[in-house]
Order: sequence, then structure tokens, then C-alpha cells
Amino acid sequence: MATFATSEQLLVIIDPAARQADGESVRIAKDVLSAGAATKVCLPEGPEEFARALDRRGSRRPVVVGDDRALVRAVTLLHRRRELAGCVLSMVPVGDAGLASSLGIPAGPVAAARAVLDGSARRLNLLVDDSDGVVLGALGIPPAPVRAAEPVPVPSGRAWYRSLVRTLGPRPARLPAVPAPGPARFRVEVDGETVVGLGQPVEGVTVTPGAGGLAEVEVRPLSVGAEATPVRASGRTVTVTGADFRYRADAAVSGPVRRRTWRVLEGAWGLTLPAA
Repeated sequence: MATFATSEQLLVIIDPAARQADGESVRIAKDVLSAGAATKVCLPEGPEEFARALDRRGSRRPVVVGDDRALVRAVTLLHRRRELAGCVLSMVPVGDAGLASSLGIPAGPVAAARAVLDGSARRLNLLVDDSDGVVLGALGIPPAPVRAAEPVPVPSGRAWYRSLVRTLGPRPARLPAVPAPGPARFRVEVDGETVVGLGQPVEGVTVTPGAGGLAEVEVRPLSVGAEATPVRASGRTVTVTGADFRYRADAAVSGPVRRRTWRVLEGAWGLTLPAA
């Protein structure tokens, strides 16, 4: 891991979703970072301003204050500009941060901000697909089923208003439940070799960037009676072919596609993590 000079300047990009979700954590993170380094704070109002702030970072080290989507957005932008190799990202998680936690970023604004100031840069592997999308943590095919929308509770003091609306207006259509995905059929190829063919129904496929520049692949066959043993493989490229399938890459669902290939870029991006 590479350490940072104490005189290094930081570009703190505070994602708008973080400001809305937890303004107090954002304030604490900003105070800790400003007390420990020279900082320039940016408050983008949307993805375009977020991208412009990152483009204009100069020699400053970018610090993303936000959730997993903000981190993936930053890595995607730098990858598509072919600037990942020369940039180290730092992050203070605010909001949904399961991915950030799995990468080793501390939870809580104080601990995360101190890791930004005192931590070291670590080079991590990256999955890149044939549409230039990136995967930092895990890829799931098909994505987990989405729960049906739940009604929003109304404060008891306004119950009369809800009753009046129901009386005067048409009843809204009931949202259909989102069904769980049925058996899927994919052809999974690792480095050009077929691991599972279209004739084998499967429950799902998981791909993660592993050690040594290899992707770790797990295919879970559909179990009938006794639990089926997962099929595992590793390689530098993974191609999945199927009928209009969707997939979850980190914090977002993409698709439908009929064919997608992912390849591993070893040590493609740098992330500040607590010093060992």
C-alpha cells in the first residue's frame, strides 16, 4: 500500500443523495477532513455536475461522500476516461454502503474520514463488461427479486384527509406483486470453455473479481429434492448467454441483454483503506 503526504490536497465531492439522507453525517465528515488536510468541497446537484467536479480535480485526491452508487459512478467515470490508473479514490460512506463495507471502508463518518486522512492506497481488481460498465464487488444473474411496493403510512392526525380522498376520488389500482424469478437457462463460458450449458436450468450465477487477476464464478444449478452442488470456476473472461436476462452489478440492475462478457482488470483502480 502507498501512503499519502500530509500536505496532499483533497477534493471532497458530496453527493446530493447523501446531503438529503443524512446531513449530520455529511457535516461531521466535512469537519474531520477539513481539520486534517487542505480541502476543496464540491456540492454537485446532479450526475453532470458530479462528473464535472471529478474532471476538474487537478492534482487533488477525490473523496466521495455518498452511498455505493456514488462510488460506482466515480469509478465508472474515471474508467471511461481511462484515468483510473493515475487516480486513487477515497470514500466516506453516507447512505446505503454495503459495497463500501465489503471493500474495507470503515462505517461511520469519523472513522471513514480518518481512514481517508491516515490510510493507504490499495490497488483493487475490477470487472469490466463489453458495454464499458464496471463491477467493483459482485455480479448476480438474475438479480434478486424486488419486493412489491408497500403503502406509505399516513400520520393519524391526517386520517380524516385520507378518508376524504378515498371517498371523492377513484380508488388507485393495486400494484401487482413482483414474482420471484423462475428457473433460468444460461450458457456460462469461462475463458472460452463452457461451464454450464443452456440445457441445465440454474437458480443463479455469481461473478466476483478475485485474487490473481481472475474472476471467481459460481453457478447454482436448480435443485430438485437434494441440494445441488454449485459449479465453480475461475478465469479472466466470463461470458453469459441467455434469453433477455437482467443482472445486478453492485448497486444497480442492468439489462435485459442476451449476451454479456466481463473481463478482469487486475489492480485497475486505487482505493484508500485503513493502514494495516
